[in-house]
Amino acid sequence: MSNSPFGFGGGNAPGGNGGGYGNPYGAQTVSKAPAGAAPAPAPGADAGDLVKDTTTAKFSADVLQESRRQPVLVDFWAPWCGPCRQLTPILEKAVRAAGGRVKLVKMNIDEHPSIAGQLGVQSIPAVFAFVGGQPVDGFMGALPEGEVKAFIDRLVAMAGGGGEAGGDPVAEALDQARAMLEAGDASGAAQLFAAVLQHEPENGPATAGLAECFLDAGDPARAKALVDALPAEANEDKALAAVRTRLKLLDEIAKLGDPVSLAGRLQANPDDHQARYDLALIAQAQGNRDEAATQLLEIVRRDRAWNEDGARRKLLEFFDAWGPTDPATKEARRRLSSLLFS
Repeated sequence: MSNSPFGFGGGNAPGGNGGGYGNPYGAQTVSKAPAGAAPAPAPGADAGDLVKDTTTAKFSADVLQESRRQPVLVDFWAPWCGPCRQLTPILEKAVRAAGGRVKLVKMNIDEHPSIAGQLGVQSIPAVFAFVGGQPVDGFMGALPEGEVKAFIDRLVAMAGGGGEAGGDPVAEALDQARAMLEAGDASGAAQLFAAVLQHEPENGPATAGLAECFLDAGDPARAKALVDALPAEANEDKALAAVRTRLKLLDEIAKLGDPVSLAGRLQANPDDHQARYDLALIAQAQGNRDEAATQLLEIVRRDRAWNEDGARRKLLEFFDAWGPTDPATKEARRRLSSLLFS
């Protein structure tokens, strides 16, 4: 067991050292209540069945046992903690919006300090997520509403919830992770993909998804190691094939040279056709067809005979690869005709 809420989950996430949820508003260090502080009621004390307060004696039933039925969030707070009062209404709203897929249990650490001590809580607010009787993730600090909702969505998907009865929890988690990745939440997606791989280490779509997260984080070496570790039969997965293609293109680009350096050469000498040619190949590898065509057309305009008409011949190869109806092909053909026959 880690001695802080940041030891949970996300261990395979790009750049992650645990839960990775941060503390943008500043949690308060756990200590005795300030002298003279008046007792305050529990935030949202009358919040309904989905939200309740607990005690040390009831913790096992309210959290450990209940988390075997659905995920349970535990909010460690204190009456004197300002950020706690920011976070609790947000938690309650997000839990209610989840429609029973998750419950919230609040624990006043001034009155019940032992559980927080066992979990290594050193600052509050601190939120722990329990699934199957075990803490699986957590965050510290008063996160904004959108991040709390995303945290709950990840937790529900990780626990196999959120879908129709009888659905495949792995498939549901993969769908949720893919949606997060497409929405730009690579960190959240990586945690879900990693959670699937903990249960199914050779799951091709989960491996491909996590590898994409590493690629998006600028860590192709880790993505390649992850993909290469799979058995040969997994190569038939389409998502893995796409990742391998992306890795191959990155290798090709690396062999061509640094685009920034090549651009610098062109700025110093606009007639450095080799630099321009290499930039065209890099643009093509990155899927930037218009830029690739523009660079090759500029070589044709400046010196058609360069490299035995190599720029025009390479452009024709691109046309074949793109197809005759592709907008980039049509536009580049028009511009090429203008250069050749004007």
